[in-house]
Amino acid sequence: MAMSMTGYGRNVVHLNNTAISVEIRSVNHRFIDISTKIPRSLLVMEERMKKIIQSFFNRGRIEIFITIEGEGLIKHTLSVNWDLMDQYIKSVHEVKNKYNLDGSIPIDMVTNIDELFTIKENEQEFDSMHETILSALESACSKVVEMRQKEGEELVRDLVDRIKIIQTIAKQLGERRDIVIIEYRDRITKRIEEYLNDDFIKDEFKLTQEIALLAEKGDITEEVTRLRSHINQFLKTINEAGAIGRKLDFIIQEMHRETNTIGSKSNDVKISEWVVTLKSEIEKIKEQVQNIE
Repeated sequence: MAMSMTGYGRNVVHLNNTAISVEIRSVNHRFIDISTKIPRSLLVMEERMKKIIQSFFNRGRIEIFITIEGEGLIKHTLSVNWDLMDQYIKSVHEVKNKYNLDGSIPIDMVTNIDELFTIKENEQEFDSMHETILSALESACSKVVEMRQKEGEELVRDLVDRIKIIQTIAKQLGERRDIVIIEYRDRITKRIEEYLNDDFIKDEFKLTQEIALLAEKGDITEEVTRLRSHINQFLKTINEAGAIGRKLDFIIQEMHRETNTIGSKSNDVKISEWVVTLKSEIEKIKEQVQNIE
């Protein structure tokens, strides 16, 4: 079933006293285009996020928003390199004794040495937080898919209604062909009566040839047949699974091509009116198809 490319999904998860909000917005785009707006601390997860998105969607511009509120996600612990600290203090005392220096060791001298202190993250909490966020992302993706499916169903109903209008006109075009040939014959006969002698009129073979020649120039049988084929292909494709937007777009272009040819070949007023309606409906379908994945 066709799926719209417009959708929205949001999921909020809590870790201790921290709330993590994951939002996804999806809009029309020719290809898959993923944009992330996430905290710098989560950039390491960006590629994994994109892979999850690609597993859910084939086309569309997908925007990911992640916000964090509350306390920090990861608890940090301060670690002191005591062995290095002992060596440092011992060395300072040796310098004092060697050069008969007075005074105590200022605390800022110790704290300004980066190598003596290390801030560590709890790796287990770090991994757990990542998995929680990725799980929330998948949940948000599912909500987007659900919305896109519902909108897709609405699109399909509208497209089918418009295709049925085109289908009806295509049937009328086929039926109109025989009437047009008769009208061609009447017009040609009248024209010949006005401009040529009676001997030509009596020559049924020549008259038939002239009618056949003009009728062939204005014959839309092949175009109508192809138009009907495109209609059937469109109706079949719209019920297929997966990404069908590009295929539908190609079919509607072919329908537009056949309609243009019908309009250029026919001098019939009624057919010309139907062609105008066809072009209008095809253009509306083309706009709608752009929103289908």
